[in-house]
Amino acid sequence: MISSLESPQPDDGAADERTLDDPERTDVVHPGPQTDPDPYMTDVLDADEARILAELELDGVTADMAGAPAALPRSRRSGRLFARSSSAPAQAAAADAHTAVFAPVVEPAQASTSAVSLLGGASATAERLAAAEHALAGGRQRAPLSELDARSISAWFGDHQVLLDVSLTMPAGQVTALIGPSGCGKSTFLRILNRMHELVPSASLAGEVLLDGDDIYDAGHRLIDARKHIGMVFQKPNPFPAMSIYDNVIAGLKLTGVRASRDEKDHLVETSLASAGLWKEVKDRLRAPGGGLSGGQQQRLCIARSLAIKPRVLLMDEPCSALDPTSTRVIEETMGELQKELTIVIVTHNMQQAQRVSQQCAFFLASQGQPGHIVEHGDTDAMFDSPIDPRTYDYVNGRFG
Repeated sequence: MISSLESPQPDDGAADERTLDDPERTDVVHPGPQTDPDPYMTDVLDADEARILAELELDGVTADMAGAPAALPRSRRSGRLFARSSSAPAQAAAADAHTAVFAPVVEPAQASTSAVSLLGGASATAERLAAAEHALAGGRQRAPLSELDARSISAWFGDHQVLLDVSLTMPAGQVTALIGPSGCGKSTFLRILNRMHELVPSASLAGEVLLDGDDIYDAGHRLIDARKHIGMVFQKPNPFPAMSIYDNVIAGLKLTGVRASRDEKDHLVETSLASAGLWKEVKDRLRAPGGGLSGGQQQRLCIARSLAIKPRVLLMDEPCSALDPTSTRVIEETMGELQKELTIVIVTHNMQQAQRVSQQCAFFLASQGQPGHIVEHGDTDAMFDSPIDPRTYDYVNGRFG
């Protein structure tokens, strides 16, 4: 509401019939045109939340890691080189380069309705949400599902080797389960798949990780691109506690430099929460703190946050280990739905879960101080019913681990 400043008027019994809009009035200050320096993002973060995002490194996305080193040896890349800071001009150029703007809104052929106006106002009309959906889709057909291929991966922490010559293809549109006892390198391998391994100062690795044939560790690729295409959900739910449910979902847009209009954000929040199986439970309290949800709901909120940036692959590191059976079932059902749109890789110690959700399994093992390696991998049913290696048979039948 625009406020007006009026001078005191003498009470002479006669009302002034001129309105505030009367150009002849001299007792009213008319403000000039208002401009919004950032019309897309001002409703996302307040000062405290912006500070949290700036300091937070849970997902490993930092501004000074947007670029990759110009030259790295193809064998054993150094973690110290990975963490090298860019110069200020290079940072500015990288920021400009990765700021993507959604496609222009095109009038849809047929408008769909929305379940609720997410912001409690009249702005999220059915027609505008339909237009936002069209804009987010870019008017294009859904891209084909992506395949992830790890080739000859070896990894070290300092001088300690934790993985030795691990090669595994994770087929498009399938759930691949990584199984094996603790300490065999499963989680390290998972973090290598989206370049989180390099965040450890002493870490290094050798080998390639190909996303649809393109090496994500190539010197010409930026770290933030790998994170946009390959999302990750951690063992312990990590929603931003000071943010609302709504802002938690769209936080990834800010971190990856993607701008969106209010309608596009509304549509993105609804579709991401629906894909994560959480929309019906929280649609009436989107402005409530994300930290106030139950453990299972927080985990699904983190899944929705990962889905909001439209990844091609989703990595999940023991996502149900701290959850009750009911929440576990809901998340497993969510995975079953998501694999229609994503390639999923999951680390789990629950053999029954691996059988329920995955189409492919890889059995990791590290014994007698040796680095972790894959003993056997293949079709999940075959791995559990008739494995080739006797160590696989012993593990899946609970004889060790």
